[in-house]
Amino acid sequence: MAEFLLEILSEEIPARMQARAADDLRRLVTDGLTAGGITFESARALVTPRRLVLAIDGLPLAGPDLSEEKRGPRVGAPAQAMDGFLKSTGLTVEQLEQRDTGKGVFWFAVIERKGRATVDLLKEVVEATMAAFPWPKSQRWGTHTVRWVRPVQSILALFDGAVIPVQFGPVAAGNVTRGHRFLAPESFAVTGFADYAERLRAAKVILDPAERRDTILTGALALARAEGLTLKDDEGLLAEVAGLVEWPVPLIGSIDDAFMDVPAEVLITSMRAHQKYFSLLKADGSLAPRFIVVSNMAASDGGKAIVSGNQRVLRARLSDAKFFWDTDRRHRLDSRLPKLAERTFYAGLGTMRDKADRIAALAKAIAAQINADPALAERAGLLAKADLSSEMVGEFPELQGVMGRYYARNDGEAAEVAEAIAAHYSPVGPSDSCPTAPIAVAVALADKIDSLVGFFAIDEKPTGSKDPFALRRAALGVIRLIVENGLRIKLSAVFGPSWASFGGTLANNADQTVADLLSFFADRLAVAWKEQGIRHDLINAVFALGGQDDLVLLRKRVEALASFVASDDGSNLLVAYRRAANIVRIEEKKDGTSFAAPVDAAKLVQAEEQALAAALDHVGPTVEAALQAEDFAAAMAALATLRRPLDAFFEQVTVNADQPDLRVARLGLLAAIGTAMGRVADFSKIEG
Repeated sequence: MAEFLLEILSEEIPARMQARAADDLRRLVTDGLTAGGITFESARALVTPRRLVLAIDGLPLAGPDLSEEKRGPRVGAPAQAMDGFLKSTGLTVEQLEQRDTGKGVFWFAVIERKGRATVDLLKEVVEATMAAFPWPKSQRWGTHTVRWVRPVQSILALFDGAVIPVQFGPVAAGNVTRGHRFLAPESFAVTGFADYAERLRAAKVILDPAERRDTILTGALALARAEGLTLKDDEGLLAEVAGLVEWPVPLIGSIDDAFMDVPAEVLITSMRAHQKYFSLLKADGSLAPRFIVVSNMAASDGGKAIVSGNQRVLRARLSDAKFFWDTDRRHRLDSRLPKLAERTFYAGLGTMRDKADRIAALAKAIAAQINADPALAERAGLLAKADLSSEMVGEFPELQGVMGRYYARNDGEAAEVAEAIAAHYSPVGPSDSCPTAPIAVAVALADKIDSLVGFFAIDEKPTGSKDPFALRRAALGVIRLIVENGLRIKLSAVFGPSWASFGGTLANNADQTVADLLSFFADRLAVAWKEQGIRHDLINAVFALGGQDDLVLLRKRVEALASFVASDDGSNLLVAYRRAANIVRIEEKKDGTSFAAPVDAAKLVQAEEQALAAALDHVGPTVEAALQAEDFAAAMAALATLRRPLDAFFEQVTVNADQPDLRVARLGLLAAIGTAMGRVADFSKIEG
C-alpha cells in the first residue's frame, strides 16, 4: 500500500477560508478516487496561511481488475444489430459466448478490464479538483487563465515517493517545497509525509492548525500569568490568528495610560478588529493596560522591536478611537434623533427615526403590562437606536447599543434607560444572556416585535433556509424574553398595536399579519423547545385550540400534556379517544349530521354507558374549573378518570344499535368525549 502527499503552496490564504478549503480538498480528491474504484485507509487535510496539504494513506498501486458481462442480440439476429454490439464491446464474434437463457439463445460478451493505475487517476482527480475548487472568491494572476484564491507558487505531489506530473496553469508539480517565508525560505525536497512534516517543522512551519492554536493559547496564558493577569476568552480570534501565522510567537505589549479612560469595549474591539490583539484582564475583570500580539517571527532580540512597532501602531489606532469618544460626548444622545430620519430602515417600513418612534410607543405599552415604568420604557425605546448616528458606531458597528449606554450615562439619563439601550438587541442567540430588567425587557421585545410585524406585513418572510432579516432569531428572542422572565403577555394583543403603529402603510391587513405570525411562532416554539425534550406535536395540539398565545401559560399547558400522554392512563385514553373520534366522524359523514348535541341520559340502558355518561358529567365542570385556575395538571388528572369507563363502554356496548334513538345517544356520548378532551388540547394533533 502506498501514500499520496499533495501540497499547494500559494500566497496567503484568508484565515476565514482555510478550514473550509481543507475540508473541500479532502472531500473532492477522495470522492474522485472512490468514483474511480480506488480505496484507501485514511485521508487527512491540513492548512497553513500559505499551503493546503492532503495526505492519503493505504492506497493501492492500481485499482482492482474488473470483469463486466453484457448480453447482446439473440443468435441469428440481423447483422446490423451484431455490428452495433461488437462495436460497443470492442470484441470480435470469436470472443463472444452463446448462452441459453430459457427465452432463447443470446450472445454474451465478457469484458476484462485491468485496474487503472492509481497514479494516473490521482493526476486526473487533482487537476480536476484544482480547476473546479469552490473558493468563495478566487483570482487569475499574470496572463494565466486558471483561478485560485491567491497566486500558486508551487505544487508538491508524491505517490509512493515518486512525483505525479500534475499541471495547474503555469505550475508543474515536483517534490520540492519551501519553509517559513522569512525564517527558512530555501527550497528542499521531500520523500513522503513524515519527511515533509519533519523538515517543514525544522523550516519553522507548524502544519497542524490545532497545534498552532494550542501554541498561541499556551504562550498567551503564560505571558498573562507572569503579569498577574488573565486572558480574555475569544475563540473566534484565536482561530483567526492561528490562520495568520505559520510559526506563532506570542508577545506582550502595553497600552498607553492616556487611552485607558476610553470604554473598555472600544479598546477591546479596536485591538481585536484592526490589530488581531488579545486583551488581558485584571483580577476584578476590568481591562488591563496590556495586550498579546502573536508574531510570525522568532526574533533575535526576543521580540522587543516587534512589540515596540505594534505599540506604535496601536497608539495611532486608539488615538482615533479616543477622538471618536471625545467627539461623541459633546452631543446629547437625543440630539442625534433627527439624523435617524436620514437612514432608511427598510423600503416600505420607514426610516430609523420611524422605527425609534414605534419602539418607544410599543415599549411603553408593554411596560404597562409587566409592571415596568412606562415613561422610562418610552424614553429608552426612543433613544435605543440613536447611537447609530455616532462617530464611534460608524467606525465600530458591533458597538451599537453598548455606546448608547455610555452616551446615555454621560447625558444623565436614568440608569434603567441606559442599561435598556445596551441590552435591547439581546438575546441574539441561544447562548446569549437574556435581559431581565423590566425596562430592558420591554424595549428588547418592542424592537424585535416591530421588525417581525413589519416584515411579515410586507411579505418579507423567511423562506426555506433563507432568512435575510434574521426573523427566526428575533422570534426566538421574543420567546426567551417572555418565557424566561415569566411574562403574562398575549402575543396577538401586542402584534395588533404594533401593526397599527405603521400608520396603515403595510401591504397585509392586521388580521392576516397576526395569523401569519402566530403560525410562525408555533414553528419557532417547536424549534426552541425541542432541545428541552418537548414534542412539537404537543405544542401544535395546544396551539390548535386557538388563542393560545400566552407563552408562559402555553408552556405550562404543554408540560402538563406531555406528562399526561406519557402516563398509562393518558396513553390508553388517547387510543380510546382516537377510536371514538373515528367512529363519530364516520357516522356523521354517513348520516350527514352532527352528534355533538347533549345526550338524553334516559335513553341509555346499559350500565357501562350510564357510567360513562356520569363520568362525563363530573369531568366537564372539573376540567373547566381547573383550566380557570390554570391548574393544567388537575385538568389532565380529571380527563384520566375517563379511561376506565370508556374502555368498559367499548368492551360491552354496541355503538351502532338497532334502535335509532339509542344509537344517536351512544354516538353523542362518544362525541362528548372529544368535546371534554378538546377543552384541554386538540388530541387529534398528537402523534404516535
